[in-house]
Amino acid sequence: MDEIAAIERAMVELRRSQTRRTLARLARERGDAAGPPDAVFALLDAIEAGASTVTEAAKALGIDQPRASRLAAQARDAKLLRRMADQSDGRRSPLVLTAAGRRALARTQAFRREIVTKAIAGWSAADRAALARLLARFVDDIASVAMPS
Repeated sequence: MDEIAAIERAMVELRRSQTRRTLARLARERGDAAGPPDAVFALLDAIEAGASTVTEAAKALGIDQPRASRLAAQARDAKLLRRMADQSDGRRSPLVLTAAGRRALARTQAFRREIVTKAIAGWSAADRAALARLLARFVDDIASVAMPS
């Protein structure tokens, strides 16, 4: 199998291993209660990364604005974020994580990091460093191809 096919296959397998069903099963095994849908956490991730409005979050997530708006409403109803008023532009409603949203996101990030830690536990420090460097580079490069500015 050539390198491109191997990378594509690995991407498919990675996506499958990160499905809601798989992560929900792992969370249940840990005794964690089910929370909001993964898409809500994707929105929280986008907000933490700098998306400050529904429009910016939609772009960051690669979804349409009505879907992002519904996710924001779900997150707001779950008290994970709030919409603020923009004093300089009444049309804008910046999204801000609540304390509960920051805690929920931190728990989710810790859980995801725990999965990664277990997956690479037997790797050398050099292999872990190489994966971190190359995967970050790959993600940046594929984003520039898949979502050009």
